[in-house]
Amino acid sequence: MKPIPFLILLGLLTTSWANDILPGHDPGKPIVLRGGTIHPISSAPLTDSKLLIEAGRITHLAPLTETLLGEEDAIVIDCEGQHVYPGLLSANGVLGLVEINAVRATRDLQEPGLINPSVRAEVAVNPDSELLPVARANGILTSLSVPQGGLISGKSALIHLDGWTWEEMTVRAPVGMHLRWPRMRHSSTATDESRKAQRKRWEESLEKLDQFFDDARAYQRAKAAPRPDFRSDVRFDAMLPVLEKRLPLYVHALGAIEIQKALQFTQAQEVTTVLVSGQDVWRVADLLKERDVPVILTTVQELPLRRWESYDQAHRVPGLLKQAGVRFCIANGEGNTSGASNARNLPYLAASVVNEAFSAEDALRSITLSAAEILGVGDQLGSLEPGKEATLMITDGNPLEITTNVQRAFIRGREIDLSSKHTELYQKYLEKQRRADP
Repeated sequence: MKPIPFLILLGLLTTSWANDILPGHDPGKPIVLRGGTIHPISSAPLTDSKLLIEAGRITHLAPLTETLLGEEDAIVIDCEGQHVYPGLLSANGVLGLVEINAVRATRDLQEPGLINPSVRAEVAVNPDSELLPVARANGILTSLSVPQGGLISGKSALIHLDGWTWEEMTVRAPVGMHLRWPRMRHSSTATDESRKAQRKRWEESLEKLDQFFDDARAYQRAKAAPRPDFRSDVRFDAMLPVLEKRLPLYVHALGAIEIQKALQFTQAQEVTTVLVSGQDVWRVADLLKERDVPVILTTVQELPLRRWESYDQAHRVPGLLKQAGVRFCIANGEGNTSGASNARNLPYLAASVVNEAFSAEDALRSITLSAAEILGVGDQLGSLEPGKEATLMITDGNPLEITTNVQRAFIRGREIDLSSKHTELYQKYLEKQRRADP
């Protein structure tokens, strides 16, 4: 028997992890959501109201007593006793880029090498991933897919979690160039020799980063007035929008020292900056406010970084950033414990930090409108307003509550199937219990 060619085998493995859910389709008519409680996010909740969707966009929010043009031929959905929210937006993650962390063939989120600015996340997105239906069944309808690894990982893409192809799923690409600042702290158990080795590694990384930006600047000048021997370079071409402030630089930096050094670097480079960081970010809140640097907060359920910090320090950070006037949103992390398979938990991350300084309304805004504004799509997504995309969900309660279920969901005005591997298993074992105990 002849061995199966590698490409055929890889194809069989890939399809075995593909979902069989059909993407949403154009209803061909306007849609009216009547009754219930409509939560625009940008304003107070509305009762006794209706929402009209036409050609994939919200065209009207009006009282039930008002007659809207085109309503007579619309598909009417009764939302009495239910709630209408904008779709949740995950501002950081790897949805679509990885299926099973332990299986290398299903991970397409990192290129070899330290500096890869030409990487485009959207072309690697798998529209048939089993993890997409799981996430959207919990209200996450839009996600930023971020390349990983190295110093400069590449360009991220904002995708809707429904579509036949990556082109159809893409909302905006690129969204930003991602820089991962080297860790500049020694481990507590490091010997003198290992401390020297660690310092040498991060100094070498920073030297490479400085050199690359200098080379990119030189390339920018050379391309502006090219000589006959000028040669294009895809890596430097990818950096031009960053250097010209047309594309923000998303800087991933964890500790206070790293954040301060990274902000010094981006200020010297005169680039537009978005900080992707964790629980130490509150220590530089005044600097972030002064420079108007928005933050994507990715670690709100972590242990304290220092022995003397409060056990719930990470939970306090959103309230501290709000008090300081820093623009921020809450997002998933990127590690194995908070990556694509746990993207569905985004609303519970936001809910876990609700306290006297950070309300439930603030938490909901942090994963809808605030996230959309930071990612540059606040005019399209994140709230229920006329003119915006009809990317929304109908629920039986507040999406921050674990007991809440998403009843129906729409992406660009197209109703999507909310079934997933999880719902299939639920039905399977529900039937098992029924048969065992009639």
